[in-house]
Amino acid sequence: MPESLTHLDRNLSPDPVKKRASKSPDNRRTDTAGDSQRLDTWLWAARFFKTRQLAAAAIDGGKIELDGQTVTKRGKAVRVGDRLVIGKAGVRFVVDVEALNPRRGPASEAERMYRETPESIEKRRLVSEQRRAERELNPHHKPAKQARALLRALRGKSF
Repeated sequence: MPESLTHLDRNLSPDPVKKRASKSPDNRRTDTAGDSQRLDTWLWAARFFKTRQLAAAAIDGGKIELDGQTVTKRGKAVRVGDRLVIGKAGVRFVVDVEALNPRRGPASEAERMYRETPESIEKRRLVSEQRRAERELNPHHKPAKQARALLRALRGKSF
């Protein structure tokens, strides 16, 4: 064998001195993919946020609570049974984590990842109705021609 190829062969052959990582249970990570997941990934996979970056921004902004504590780290572990309070666009979701999924799937799969509390559903419905009523009372647009005519008639003006 030419000498120029011997050094290549030596570099490719396994070094007998190096120890390989054993596959014993002692070397495994304690938080396997089956029992916990990063918070930002879970929020993204459960479709609360469109991107992981938006989920991370919500966590950094203090809009997420995990079991009553405001979360400040994106990589905080979420487990089945945890309770999350998610603040998004002025609305608060209170959900219990039902499942973990590291990949973002269809909405039907995402809905199975959590269960929203009945109190949270009712509060969101009330807030939604209140916002709708406020929009009707205080529109941010010019009324249509027919509505303007009705308003003039109510005010007693004919022009």
